[in-house]
Amino acid sequence: MNAVDVALLAAAGGVGAGLRHLLDRALSGRRPADAFPIGILVVNAIGSFALGVLTGLGDVIGAAWPAVIGVGLLGGFTTFSTMALDTVRLARAGRRDRAWANLLGTFVLCVLLAGVGLMLGSVRPLG
Repeated sequence: MNAVDVALLAAAGGVGAGLRHLLDRALSGRRPADAFPIGILVVNAIGSFALGVLTGLGDVIGAAWPAVIGVGLLGGFTTFSTMALDTVRLARAGRRDRAWANLLGTFVLCVLLAGVGLMLGSVRPLG
């Protein structure tokens, strides 16, 4: 990677983090402390699917773009740490059911969507 690619990666990370914040706020708004964190679940699901597609397209789109989009944009967009903190917050609020649903649901949904995205991104036209 050259200096321009690194600058693009950093800028894309900032854009991804901003998009995460906006989407999370749009979906979650002002919810009580024990509310299920649907916004972050949706963010992580979208990001996992998109990274799967991007990975499948890897050899088609060139060397720098998977890093800029995958590490930068999608890395800034998705968040493991917020999901983990939300899970602990729910457990401490006595909502262990929601904590487990968040932890296991995020894992299963994101792995599944990453796999679907990878399959779709790997499809090449015949001929």
